[in-house]
Amino acid sequence: MPLAATRMGRILPSQTIAITQKARALKAEGRDIISLSAGEPDFDTPDFIKQAAIEAIQRGETKYTDVAGTPALRQAVAARLNADFDLDYRAEEICISIGGKQVIYNAMVATLNEGDEVIIPAPAWVSYPDIVQLADGKPVIVPTTSETGFRLTAEQLRAAITPRTRWLMLNSPCNPTGSAYSREELKALTDVLLEHPQIWVLTDDIYAKLTYDGRQAYTIVQVEPRLRERTLTMNGVSKAYAMTGWRIGFAAAPVQLIKELIKLQGQSTSNACSIAQAAALAAVSAPQDFIQEMVSVYQKRRDLVVAALSRVPGLICPKPEGAFYVFVSVQNLLGKRTASGHVLKNDEDFVTALLDETGVAAVHGTAFLMPGYFRVSYATSTELLEEACRRIARFCEGLA
Repeated sequence: MPLAATRMGRILPSQTIAITQKARALKAEGRDIISLSAGEPDFDTPDFIKQAAIEAIQRGETKYTDVAGTPALRQAVAARLNADFDLDYRAEEICISIGGKQVIYNAMVATLNEGDEVIIPAPAWVSYPDIVQLADGKPVIVPTTSETGFRLTAEQLRAAITPRTRWLMLNSPCNPTGSAYSREELKALTDVLLEHPQIWVLTDDIYAKLTYDGRQAYTIVQVEPRLRERTLTMNGVSKAYAMTGWRIGFAAAPVQLIKELIKLQGQSTSNACSIAQAAALAAVSAPQDFIQEMVSVYQKRRDLVVAALSRVPGLICPKPEGAFYVFVSVQNLLGKRTASGHVLKNDEDFVTALLDETGVAAVHGTAFLMPGYFRVSYATSTELLEEACRRIARFCEGLA
């Protein structure tokens, strides 16, 4: 009798995590590896946030909290969302979870029945379709194009909707492309959604504070308040506050959905870590000016990487509006042979050879449902980015 449940056959291990782990293993063996594969800020968590956690420990805040999070953090998250996006959430409409991924997982498991469809624009974060399939749902992948900046259009959304459509997942700024929807682009999508009252929206805003060139990030309920009663706004502290390891995400949604998320979480993980919640409380409650210092650094790194890779013959490197990734086309290089004799049949061959032959770790576009590309994270030092870009250039120039 097989050990694994049938549902486990529907999913694969996270490919971004797998590549990052391979890079770490090679580095541990003594290889000179530059990892541009992880979606993780290289900045340290700010000291005032760490101090808040230390003080929480010293106060003895080491017990279970409410499943949905401490009242203080739920209230602070509501206030932060309201201040950032001009929303009107209340503490009882907030659920604190162990990272943003758990918010998405809880939402899908709590609401999907077998065969329910979830529209996912591609490229997309690697975990979206797997989570949907674990929840017995059906991912409906809608490929976008570079011509639209990898953004879903109203026409594509309308064409993808069926009577079984239950959710639209939308990520802006997007992992892996860095594309960010304008207010007008979101309004075009919300106009379609208003025509279909059975569809809920999960808006993944985890990179919303990381936008460049003076651009502002927008979220669904901000653009169309009439969708408030069927929107789950997901965010967290991992990216903007450099707190990936603290594992705090949060959902903002109507009370009826929040109650279902709490019920499910109460029978799985229960509450998020009390100490991490204290740190998150400090992060979201403080003046947010310090985030702009990180954003300024990220923008300079983005410009460096885009300029360097755009000069490489065969690569096409659009400039992202947010997050900390560039999504680079290698379609002009497929079919060529590396200096060591490997034929690049697809984008996975490209990133595998790049790691093996140059020590630069990146993630292939197929992992994000978009073959022919690779993702580079510029959440690392300028010096390492400059060296990585030199290695990528030499690798590409050596193809025959």
